[in-house]
Amino acid sequence: MKDFAISDNAAVQKQLDRLADLPLPRGGLGLDTIREMCARLGNPERDLPPVFHVAGTNGKGSTCAFLRAMLEADGKRVHVHTKPHLVRYNERIRIAGELVSDTELASLLEEVLDASADLTPSFFEVTTAAMFLAFARHPADACVIEVGLGGRFDATNVLGPEVLVACGIASLGVDHDHFLLQPDPTAPSSENKLVRIGFEKAGIAKLGVPLVTQGYADDIAAQISECSHQAGAPLYACDQQWSAQANDTGIAYRDAWGTLDLPLPTIPGAHQAENAALAVAMIRHQNVVEGSEDTFADGIRNASWPARLHELGPGPLTEMLAGRKVILDGGHNPDAARAMAAFLAGAEKPVHAIVGMMAAKDAGQFLEILSPHLASVTGIPIAGHDSLSSEEIAKLAGEHVSEATSAPDMTSAAALLAERTEASGTLLIAGSLYLAGQVLKLNREWPD
Repeated sequence: MKDFAISDNAAVQKQLDRLADLPLPRGGLGLDTIREMCARLGNPERDLPPVFHVAGTNGKGSTCAFLRAMLEADGKRVHVHTKPHLVRYNERIRIAGELVSDTELASLLEEVLDASADLTPSFFEVTTAAMFLAFARHPADACVIEVGLGGRFDATNVLGPEVLVACGIASLGVDHDHFLLQPDPTAPSSENKLVRIGFEKAGIAKLGVPLVTQGYADDIAAQISECSHQAGAPLYACDQQWSAQANDTGIAYRDAWGTLDLPLPTIPGAHQAENAALAVAMIRHQNVVEGSEDTFADGIRNASWPARLHELGPGPLTEMLAGRKVILDGGHNPDAARAMAAFLAGAEKPVHAIVGMMAAKDAGQFLEILSPHLASVTGIPIAGHDSLSSEEIAKLAGEHVSEATSAPDMTSAAALLAERTEASGTLLIAGSLYLAGQVLKLNREWPD
């Protein structure tokens, strides 16, 4: 699960090579190492512009994109930390609207790695500490920081009330359960795995900092409410303290301060209205960083989030598939598959799919959810990663679709589809953000 990266810059690549040698989290998770790293670096996490901290299984990245767009629509300088990167590691650290430069990135990584070498930090701890340093050294009006894994033990969770203005939790699902569902006597016991997932996500709650959430089933909502109470964080939950209803023309948002008539997002997918509304609610339920109905609307219209039901533009890959609309989505769990399925229900038919997935993911369930909308599936491996083989994906897909085949790589799969299918309809490329990054690079679409 390492986010391996390469760079054309030799100085950056030298530090990325050092990162690649670091271990993944193993055994008991915790925050002791990242706290010690931050202490050695002068505790930059305590000297950040006002921070919006966002957790969730699906939708947290989109929520961060909406937050950024809304705040920038109000003329604010915004630092943004999201993960994983798609093509370049620099995408993880956006400083006042611009991706971190290669020169600064190399320097940041070197500083953190040198300061923490004897601590044997993880890849994620080093990247988080580097982000804190970058954001502390540049002026801005706000920070938007995405949780990486879970919440309670994620490296970003050293953020404290002195910098946090709002914490948010997007939709919940079961993912990374080999980490998040480890036996822990301090965690709640429930037959519903999502109760434990909610507990882990709500671990970002902090004393006096608004915790703004989507709506959940009663047992999950009760667990998150208990976590917020224990932390001393005021809770603002969807369909309780605020609400948002999307229709064909817009979003009707309501809370204690009034109502807003907002546009629908331009990011495809009906679920994006929920993520946009969560971003609005996070800004509305804190009193440090201002927002207005006009800037919320502009942000919803202007936000972009690559590799999420993303229609590829002109490029080498789409030229091979002329006549077809090519949709790229990095989603890899059942909830993401359901969002894709909802989108495909209205897509131009026939819909063919090229799928690559990591070995740890439940490809069978993923494909089963998508299959009613698919005419065929072509399985491919994900180069450089521990992925399912193309043959394994084809075999799983064959249980649900009439036509399932395999190809050795993305280019071969595209050529195969161009040869044996009509030049019409929709092509979905899905199953992994790592695959999505490779597709964007192949099509020469570089996330800015």
